[in-house]
Amino acid sequence: MSTAPHQRFVFDTEFDAAGDVSYVAPRPKRSFTPEEVEEIRQKARSEGERAAITSITAQQMAALSEIARACSQALPTLANVAHQHRIGAAELALACGRAIAGAALDRFPEGAVQAAIEALGREIEAAPRLIVTASAELAEHLQGRLDETAARAGFTGAIQVRADLGMGLHAFTLDFGDGAGSFDPAAAAERVTEALQAALAAEGLHGEALTLDGEG
Repeated sequence: MSTAPHQRFVFDTEFDAAGDVSYVAPRPKRSFTPEEVEEIRQKARSEGERAAITSITAQQMAALSEIARACSQALPTLANVAHQHRIGAAELALACGRAIAGAALDRFPEGAVQAAIEALGREIEAAPRLIVTASAELAEHLQGRLDETAARAGFTGAIQVRADLGMGLHAFTLDFGDGAGSFDPAAAAERVTEALQAALAAEGLHGEALTLDGEG
């Protein structure tokens, strides 16, 4: 059973007490001139274009919003990838550096000692004696090979080379009485590694500014 409310019956034309027409309900126009048809058509076209533009604009804004959201979610991942790449590159550089340094020391084991003596030239030139302590392998290699280097550095005293079984390969110390110097390639490599790791840890994921506008 329908429960829709009943509509009151209305007359299209109403008359006053004198019998004259007091109101005539407007009737829909059933015929139009060509000019009116063209005007209606142009109006409908304009309204359709406005509606289409509004819809397209809304879709574009929604798409841009979705793109921005996706990019914002992707940036932390990209930053982490870049950070891991920096760590990998640093570790590879360290490994290459250690390999090159190790090969150089194996090929020229006296090179580091000679460089140290020349660097300490002014400090050791007045010393009566220079004691070089190194690993057994290096000490044996240095015997009789440092006189020319010491002369170039201005040192005219005696050079003594001593072996220390507790020292690592290619490590050595220079003792010239008033001071001393030392070199341990393994310890130096460890210090470089620790410093690089500390720098990477402090940098975190902020080494590269990743932005949505392409700047950075």
